[in-house]
Amino acid sequence: MRQTIRSIFVISTLSLALIATSSFADEASDIGKLLRAGQTTEALQKVDNALTTKPKDAQLRFLKGLILTEQNKSAEAITVFSKLTDDYPELPEPYNNLAVLYAASGQYDKARASLEMAIRTNPTYGTAHENLGDVYAKLASQAYDKALQLDSGNATAKLKLTMVRNLVGNSGGVNPKINPAPATLIAQASPAKAPTATPAPPVKAEAPSKPEASPAKADPVSTKSKPAPATDKDDDEVIKTVENWAKAWSNKDTNAYLTHYAKDFQTPKGESRKSWAEERRNRIEGKGRINVKLESIKVSVDDNEATVKFRQIYTSDQLTANSRKTLVMIKQDGKWQIKQERAGS
Repeated sequence: MRQTIRSIFVISTLSLALIATSSFADEASDIGKLLRAGQTTEALQKVDNALTTKPKDAQLRFLKGLILTEQNKSAEAITVFSKLTDDYPELPEPYNNLAVLYAASGQYDKARASLEMAIRTNPTYGTAHENLGDVYAKLASQAYDKALQLDSGNATAKLKLTMVRNLVGNSGGVNPKINPAPATLIAQASPAKAPTATPAPPVKAEAPSKPEASPAKADPVSTKSKPAPATDKDDDEVIKTVENWAKAWSNKDTNAYLTHYAKDFQTPKGESRKSWAEERRNRIEGKGRINVKLESIKVSVDDNEATVKFRQIYTSDQLTANSRKTLVMIKQDGKWQIKQERAGS
């Protein structure tokens, strides 16, 4: 009997909620029904037909990755999810799904790197944290096993290996299977939750090889004993700065957009600020139309640092997305600038 990769799909808030037009939402729903019914060939044909009309649609491409995974076409699924992480690096789910595919083939270092990128993109993504723990456990198992090969009398390594194997299983590799996504996943473009691993670590994802960046930090907490009290003027200045940032983005005024980022801005992939700026310039100026709208802005100012949380409605010719976003800002030379940017609350 053929083996497939299994993942459990959850109806959770996508870090970047994908919203299709009604016609494409219906198309995605139909594809999901075929996938749940096990009609993967028909589902793949239908999603390929839809992609000829809308090749950049993230939801349809995500579905194609799920279908290919169900068909046990891991290499093709990896290609689809990897390209999604390139085009939509703010989405943690493709990284997570990619990690499962890598883990299933024993590529635990790649799985780890992908999960770290998922967590950096959304530090509150619990599935990726759980999967990362499983991957670390498997890597530890391999290291202890190697230690025993070099010194069979190492009682400490033997005890640790037994403990880890009891935790993740005795098999040498991860071989999860995939379940069809529920209808609500298709309707809301919800991501796939990592699959429960069988013998090896219960990894639930498949992720592409990405830079090994450290996970993003949670909202910063001031270490000063007596921070300067925030004023309404501080809040207004921060809000005005964020609104100007969104306006520059909407106008595709890349120069003005980039001036809103601090010199020590923490780039999402750990790349140099120059490389990140060039990539942002190409993506923004390459769009035919962009509109960025901010709603429910909440500001917390502590001395010269501010945390801004809001809902971002992004619209372009190829994508409409509604997501939560957090900006960590610092005041330098009397001007508020973005030091850290991440999806999620």
